[in-house]
Amino acid sequence: MLILLTAPGRLALASETLLLHGHIYTGNPRAPWAAALSVSGSRIDGVGTDEEIVKRGGPKSRVVDLHGRTVIPGIVDSHSHVLWGAFALRGFNLSTPEWTITPDQDERLVEAIRAYAAAHRTEPIVFGRADFSTVPPTTPGHEQLDRALADRPIVILNTSGHAYWLNAAAISAAGVTNRPVADPDEERGVIRDASGNPSGMFFEAAMEIVYRGILARVAEEEQLAMLRVAVHHLNTYGITSVVNATGNLREIGLFARLKERGQLTVRTRTAFGAVAVRQRLTPEFLSALEEARRRYHDAWVSANLVKLFADGSTGLVPPLVYEPHEFADLVVELDKRGYQIMTHTQRIDALHMILDAYQRALETNPPRDRRMRIEHVFLAENADIARFGELGVIAAMQPTFCCSENGSFNYLPQPVPTDQWRSLKSAGATLAFGSDWPCTWPPDPFVGMQEAVTRQVWRAPGLVGVAGEPFDGSAQAGAVATGDSYLPQERLSIQEAVDAYTQGAAYAAFLDDQVGTLERGKEADLAVLSQNILAVPALEISKTRVLMTMVGGRVVYRGEEWKR
Repeated sequence: MLILLTAPGRLALASETLLLHGHIYTGNPRAPWAAALSVSGSRIDGVGTDEEIVKRGGPKSRVVDLHGRTVIPGIVDSHSHVLWGAFALRGFNLSTPEWTITPDQDERLVEAIRAYAAAHRTEPIVFGRADFSTVPPTTPGHEQLDRALADRPIVILNTSGHAYWLNAAAISAAGVTNRPVADPDEERGVIRDASGNPSGMFFEAAMEIVYRGILARVAEEEQLAMLRVAVHHLNTYGITSVVNATGNLREIGLFARLKERGQLTVRTRTAFGAVAVRQRLTPEFLSALEEARRRYHDAWVSANLVKLFADGSTGLVPPLVYEPHEFADLVVELDKRGYQIMTHTQRIDALHMILDAYQRALETNPPRDRRMRIEHVFLAENADIARFGELGVIAAMQPTFCCSENGSFNYLPQPVPTDQWRSLKSAGATLAFGSDWPCTWPPDPFVGMQEAVTRQVWRAPGLVGVAGEPFDGSAQAGAVATGDSYLPQERLSIQEAVDAYTQGAAYAAFLDDQVGTLERGKEADLAVLSQNILAVPALEISKTRVLMTMVGGRVVYRGEEWKR
């Protein structure tokens, strides 16, 4: 090896980094496995055997011995909310894979918040994440939080991501009184008592009141500090790229500033959109979209993506946001302007409405590479499943939401099949998997891969008394596996699951020419794993740990086991 590395004439051609003696899943169907790869700058410049890659080295090349460990392409989380995750990491979390503390556990909840507040006295706003009812009149009120902390705002995100729970100090900071707020769509989501006083619950579009009144006022340096922690947290799970599924021009600017400082360690593509907000093509909205497209379009910070909400995620039945004709007009116009469109839906009728609108855009506007997406796709009729392939629509899904006895988010009185991954793939849909973090916790793709392969049924005893809580997700809110499986015919192979978290998600983000597979010329985004997930028993997949994460040729995370 030393002779090869120091041979005359090799210095100018030498790769900067050689990763040798590995078990590398490339994702390239022409050569799915390799033993080694080499990197120059941020890109892969060689993939092959140890002997082939050693020849690419020089005396200054850095050699990384993988010791036979499995390497996969970096995870592309196709649906995440990074700033929400940053706030959740900063605050208290009452819903973890091990347990959940809900409002009906009054003293335990109050004590947990008091303890956190006492240990973080300098934080002007206390953030939290919890399971609680989103079905009036069973929703909790601000009084419970006031007993925990009265002199500072508390803002708690529901695990659905579609509701906030505030104490009285936070309600006041948001500027909400007993008088209706100006926007009728937002006012519909403000839960009030019989006298018109705000209860502390802010659903769907009303979450924007909380964002403007409280969250957007958090100092920029503080938000940047929280985002640094968040992106590093993602790296610990092998995540190297994300689609940030809600955001605005200001939020994209935060990622750009992290990039300028050399502190952004995940690639980001941010969608313009806010939870269950009925978008209107106002001059202000269109100007912001165009400015984002003009300013942010590199491999690290990009835009040109619009997030629409066909429905919400609160109440016994998710509320619709648009009338069909209104939604179709919006989609056609945004598509005409060249934006990629992704749409949230949980309702079976809303899914049909989205597909109709996408088809109208295809028939109305000139051909182009659109990559229209539908997020979640919990409920779908067979005829609509077939349309995914016919229209070229991407199914952006989150396996960690699955599965209770009735699947995921199955609110219908006579349940229909949900989470139909195999059927969608067979119909020609591109599957793009992600976490919806922090709606699921943590953003562990290996838990999702195991669920995609097994479709285990999970049950969370702590959620029995929480109205509107739609699912017992895999390893969520203290859920335990029952030993049963839900619709096993919809399972995927582990290779298909890995591909959905890598090349499928990269395609959905218009990143497939840069990441998603480990091939010469692509960015050196990869994860070194503690075990060969393509060979271990299915119920062992979720035990996988990431030992090292590389993004653009730079090591951004090393686990303790790697250090040893």
